Amino acid sequence: MEPDSPTVPKRTLTQILFVLFLRIVAMTCFWFGLQYWAMLVGYTLDGGGRFDLLSLPWQVAAPSLAVLFPVASLGLWLAVSWGPVLYALAAIIQFLMYNLWADIFGANVFVLLFHAVVALLYLLFRIAFWLEDRRRADQVTPP
Repeated sequence: MEPDSPTVPKRTLTQILFVLFLRIVAMTCFWFGLQYWAMLVGYTLDGGGRFDLLSLPWQVAAPSLAVLFPVASLGLWLAVSWGPVLYALAAIIQFLMYNLWADIFGANVFVLLFHAVVALLYLLFRIAFWLEDRRRADQVTPP
């Protein structure tokens, strides 16, 4: 008797670890988004970070990141292609904020280090996927 549905190929260990990695980054992105929202509505920093009290650069950056991080978190959690793209956009914005424009936004070494580690791990996963695809292609022999 034939099965009703086609068999789904098993995921490799690299694919399972990659999804786990994306979900950990997604939780961190959600946390970043919550921090920005808490600041903007006056819940943290004793109300000093409310939107109406911020300087113009912060009024541009904080709401953008408050929206971008949770949406990137959703994309990373679902492991869809636009998740890492939105995360990269948010990471670039924070890199510019805390590195290039540190005199305006202040320095935040932890955030910069976090984004660097995530970028390095993402690159290593992409190399691992490329090597797996190459090995799989070498195993297939033409008839």
